[in-house]
Amino acid sequence: MWIDRLLEGLLDTLLMVGVSSLIALLVGVPMAVLLVTSDKGGIFEARLLNRVLGAFVNLFRSIPFLILMVALIPFTRLVVGTTYGVWAAVVPLTIAATPFFARIAEVSLREVDHGLVEAAQAMGCRRWHIVWHVLLPEALPGIVGGFTITLVTLINSSAMAGAIGAGGLGDIAYRYGYQRFDSQIMLTVIAMLVALVALIQLGGDRLAKGLNKR
Repeated sequence: MWIDRLLEGLLDTLLMVGVSSLIALLVGVPMAVLLVTSDKGGIFEARLLNRVLGAFVNLFRSIPFLILMVALIPFTRLVVGTTYGVWAAVVPLTIAATPFFARIAEVSLREVDHGLVEAAQAMGCRRWHIVWHVLLPEALPGIVGGFTITLVTLINSSAMAGAIGAGGLGDIAYRYGYQRFDSQIMLTVIAMLVALVALIQLGGDRLAKGLNKR
């Protein structure tokens, strides 16, 4: 019985983290590229757009996840039709993770040697070619490392969301561990979360190291 419940909680956690991290990846990378290329001296320089986008990212990054989740209740209900369960948690998790990951990816993109960009421009490369063939490949190890950090952060946030009705391992730890004073359940959930984080961190570190050709 408990094994089935723990497995169900693990699957719910993986679903929450998987969907929200995929959306954060698909939106965060273009957002980071836009932040870098629209800045002063960038290949798509647009200072006003850069300031507006930067302010938007900073706004959502500065809000604690628990407060953000509560503030987004009307929007969550509008998007998924409910404020309870796994899919309801995906909305605030995604909105919290996307700007967080975008800033990390931005740092990796800014670390790309500007001489490579200048060389590509001197060769007559189009601006989008520079993004695809210079900026992203060179920044890829850092982006992978940043995405790993984002996944770990999402696991922590999903546990917090689970404690207030989103399901997953956090829900099990709160309802059956904390409220019923069952330390065995609490320790089991903690062990599962630690193992999950360790596996993701190990896999992400190895992938980033393998991609680093410097």
